[in-house]
Amino acid sequence: MFETNPFAELSVTFITPEVMQMYLIVMAVLVAGGTILDMIHKKSAKYFFQDSEKAKKNAKRTVGAGEKAGLAVATLANEVLTSGEFSNTKRRLSHLLTMYGFIGFVVATIVMIFGFSDNALFAQLWHIGAIMLCVGGYWFWFFIRVDVNSEGVRWYQLRRADLFIVSLFTTATFGLIWSYLQSSGAGAVADMGWTTLFFALFIISNTTLFSTVLWSKFAHMFFKPAAALQKRIAHADGSNLNLPGDYDLTDPAVQARFPDIPTYMGKNPPNMGPGIRREPANHY
Repeated sequence: MFETNPFAELSVTFITPEVMQMYLIVMAVLVAGGTILDMIHKKSAKYFFQDSEKAKKNAKRTVGAGEKAGLAVATLANEVLTSGEFSNTKRRLSHLLTMYGFIGFVVATIVMIFGFSDNALFAQLWHIGAIMLCVGGYWFWFFIRVDVNSEGVRWYQLRRADLFIVSLFTTATFGLIWSYLQSSGAGAVADMGWTTLFFALFIISNTTLFSTVLWSKFAHMFFKPAAALQKRIAHADGSNLNLPGDYDLTDPAVQARFPDIPTYMGKNPPNMGPGIRREPANHY
């Protein structure tokens, strides 16, 4: 099973390589179109550029090209590759399993369908990626989701926002079952149609995943790195996303600027502690 290209068997039965390749192209077009429509609908791109221009006007220093490149590398290493923005360790591990599982799953699918590679490496990558998707996806769905974990919502109560994660781990699940049934030698007749059924479920889940970008978090994957980089640049140039800086409340200059501090907290305000950070992160 792990060393068998499941798509190669389809070309022998009833689906030609050209049909599978066209299907992947259609899915790519749906992702691109859904992402563009999502940006237009939510005006995220417009907000992003407006916020960037506002930050430039409030900047206290110029960030050079070299420094921006360093910030881009830091963003890639932290927010993108290691999901360092998650304080909740379980949430972070679940996200990493899902992310890298999805990347491996998609890359292996493209290679096996367009190249019909007999190399067992890509077949193994496809199956391992699907398993990682299942582990990360089910872990998130049953144990980490904030509404389940903190608000008592049942796991089977679905909302439109759940389209992405549900179609993601069901795609991986049905794909693994279909691959197992196919590799076991059971045909559509011998196994009473179970192989065909799980292949159909795999295609339905996969199509749902890539065709509902407008209503899911899929587009967020493209916007998130850009927003994380902009945040780092805003901290570096002093604009600080138009948020107040960290002040020493005992500084006379700060107290003169904010007279409410000595009025309500005295001239030597106590250390208020870590605030919300004293609680373990148990949210998105």
